[in-house]
Amino acid sequence: MDVLSRPADEFVNDGMVEELWAMKAVEHAEIHFNLLCSVDPRQLHLTPYDNEIYEEFRRNFPDLDVSVVKEADLKSGDGKAKWRAYVEKFNRLEDFSYGTLLRADATEEFQPDNAILVVRIQFWAIEVARNREGCNDVLREKFRGRSKKEE
Repeated sequence: MDVLSRPADEFVNDGMVEELWAMKAVEHAEIHFNLLCSVDPRQLHLTPYDNEIYEEFRRNFPDLDVSVVKEADLKSGDGKAKWRAYVEKFNRLEDFSYGTLLRADATEEFQPDNAILVVRIQFWAIEVARNREGCNDVLREKFRGRSKKEE
């Protein structure tokens, strides 16, 4: 019998998989934040497709304030529909749909109350925009010489 034809209630989420995913997401967030604190964000390239990601992002979301992102902008009914269409344009990119943590407020570090779970292409779109539009510029000065490992 095909395993996919089995009733859904026979399958359970593996807590270890969820824990490993969460650890990977936090590690990615810390590495990204440390990069922002170490180099000029305007010179930072997150992918080879930054130009395309940014241009399409601003074409689809011209008024989205990337300095402070509200979860409703991403996850409301209208927001989900717009983002779904955007995400599909980049489904050819590796890791485009990985769960990723995004800082809600660009001027603050990653903390539980400043993190939104997004797919990687949303993270790239918003972070590339933040880098190009100067929203991440304050981080080097604000968090100079401090890394998450030191806390």
